[in-house]
Amino acid sequence: MASTSPRRSSGGDPSSPLLPSPASPSSSGGPLGRLAGLRGAARFIRRTGSRRLMREPSVAVRETAAEHLEERQTDWAYSKPVVVLDVLWNLAFVAVAAAVLAASPAERPAVPLRVWLAGYVLQCLLHVLCVTVEYRRRCREAGQDGAADGDFKLSIVKHLESANTMFSFIWWIVGFYWVSAGGQALSHDAPQLYWLSIVFLAFDVFFVVFCVALACVIGIAVCCCLPCIIAILYAVTDQQEGASEEDINNLSKFKFRTMGDQDKLVAGIAAPVGGVMTECGTNPPVEHILSAEDAECCICLCPYEDGAELRELPCNHHFHCSCIDKWLHINATCPLCKFNIVKSNLDREEV
Repeated sequence: MASTSPRRSSGGDPSSPLLPSPASPSSSGGPLGRLAGLRGAARFIRRTGSRRLMREPSVAVRETAAEHLEERQTDWAYSKPVVVLDVLWNLAFVAVAAAVLAASPAERPAVPLRVWLAGYVLQCLLHVLCVTVEYRRRCREAGQDGAADGDFKLSIVKHLESANTMFSFIWWIVGFYWVSAGGQALSHDAPQLYWLSIVFLAFDVFFVVFCVALACVIGIAVCCCLPCIIAILYAVTDQQEGASEEDINNLSKFKFRTMGDQDKLVAGIAAPVGGVMTECGTNPPVEHILSAEDAECCICLCPYEDGAELRELPCNHHFHCSCIDKWLHINATCPLCKFNIVKSNLDREEV
């Protein structure tokens, strides 16, 4: 577990640290729907089984990772490629609906399928409007243009998008009821309107199932395979968003050494000890004695092995180099206490 460890030059007793819990920032959403609940899943694990399955620092790291994903979610969702894809997707629905409505004037369905398709087109156009306005607002905000006006527009767009989402849900139920009530007769009386309505209803169900499944997969991966999530984020994230290579290399690096019974006897240690961290490149060597509980990386949940390379942050939390270096490239704060290493380096330079 990454924690504060007592320093020594020759010997000493290991101690159990107190670790602060990270604060929770507000979450946000995006135009293709929210993958919400990642922090909630981590907190649920904390409440129900963390003490049996995972220790508190490991759960805290996963909560921080979930918060980071939710913070990045809006930025990714309103990136130009995603917005373009979202707009084209909805405009394609509008174009197909308009073409079918124009090509089926002779069809006489027993239920008002034309009204339902018109409402579906309306909600698609409203969604495109909301996404476009929000994207332009974010572009202007990035150029530092009119924050107050941007906040007002954000409030209007959020209310409009929320109303459109509620309307979409109710309208889907209405469409499903009308298609079910019309029965097989619709496929004979109005085949084009009928099958287009079926396709739109099916696409909505598929999209909801996809979003829920993706959120579940990400939630499970954050809890059970956090290094994989960090590796993916490291691959797709702009390197300027986190700490630089220089900032990371300035952090203390250690070698971990396990302690056998003979080593404990020589050092005069009776309590359970996981091993010793020895700082690289220092003379005399600076060492940290780690308790058995502390001798574990709370990112990958693997115990420190003999000869493992560790990185200690200025807040005295330590992790595997391979784990924490990738994390710091995407987020320059400690995953446990959110200590910012970049600000720490700047403050040190100013002094």
